[in-house]
Amino acid sequence: MEHKSSPCLVVLIMLVIGWTTMPQSPAQTPGDGLQAVGQSDRTIWNGVTVSADGRIFVNFPALSPRPHESVGEIGQDGKSHPYPAGEWNSWEPGKPVEHAFVGTNAVRVGPDGALWVVDTGTPSFGAETLPNAPKIVRIDLQQNLVTRIYPLGPEAALPNSYIDDIRFHGHLAYLTDAGVPGIIVLDLTTGKTRRVLDHDRSTTGTRPIVVDGEIVRGSDDKPLLINTDQMEVSPDGKWLYFQPLAGPMYRVATKWIDDPLISNVARHVAFWYDTPPLGGTAIDAAGNLYLEDLTSDSILKLTPGQHLTKVIQDHRLHWVDAPWIRDGKLYLPEAQLDRAEQFHRGRSMIQWPLHIYTYQLTLDDPMREHSGSSASHAKKFE
Repeated sequence: MEHKSSPCLVVLIMLVIGWTTMPQSPAQTPGDGLQAVGQSDRTIWNGVTVSADGRIFVNFPALSPRPHESVGEIGQDGKSHPYPAGEWNSWEPGKPVEHAFVGTNAVRVGPDGALWVVDTGTPSFGAETLPNAPKIVRIDLQQNLVTRIYPLGPEAALPNSYIDDIRFHGHLAYLTDAGVPGIIVLDLTTGKTRRVLDHDRSTTGTRPIVVDGEIVRGSDDKPLLINTDQMEVSPDGKWLYFQPLAGPMYRVATKWIDDPLISNVARHVAFWYDTPPLGGTAIDAAGNLYLEDLTSDSILKLTPGQHLTKVIQDHRLHWVDAPWIRDGKLYLPEAQLDRAEQFHRGRSMIQWPLHIYTYQLTLDDPMREHSGSSASHAKKFE
């Protein structure tokens, strides 16, 4: 999940959220196939990623109280341990921000096998970005060392930005901005950035987030509106799917956003599907999108032909955020973000502990993940 709407955004709140095609297959029996592989007793995580050799990494956003770690690796004890070692996980207000995690929001094993971390540069939810703090950090998992930092300067990360997530396409990375509506294109070779679709209807959150029949509200008690959030690249690299958190989903051909000479990307964007509010998404090698439906604690599957089915429904999958696919399994981090004190009138209602669950996909699902690109450019980014 992932951030606030612009304070100046004026929207029409929809009282009823629906989508065009209801899932056509019944949910499985609650509890079928869910296995816990990680547990957090006191800190909210909002993302998981798994390396080719099975190492599990998680992300802890800068919610109140601040987490004792920003990025962690799940150990044999099922608990998270700060990763990498050193000063990266020990930032405090007033300390230098260039080589420390200030407020992370996403972790992802990239097509090059490295761990990529999105640091929003915001010290707390709703705060402005700190100068020189927003960045993308690449960590070599063989050396367990940071090998490159991509600063996101003021032309990319604006004062009210909340850099949300990352996906890859060749030598480019795409970043969603959930604070100021838009998508950031990062050249992984040069480090240069540019913004596209700023304040476009496709990137602007106008729907409230409804969970358990209630509208999620911010600290000001107004409906929380989240801009550009979920994003996936198709396995063939031709399409970028994206949406505000509460939907709907759009898509655009990557050729239109990859070319810096294209000035009007918006005219190439098309409506794709009227999705419900989503905590997170994942995509497999066949192009099937897995959607975490916040309204029903469910995982939905949306095929490239726009056929929607329900994979599993279970009360333990409450606000799953940023799931991952590896070796035929869905990794599902339970976040319960709507129950955090920031979104629940200053009182935490989280039901501890939180878990990371796995769910084995059926045999008709591809048994490998899709990370968004090939690894052919890996050497260039080190």
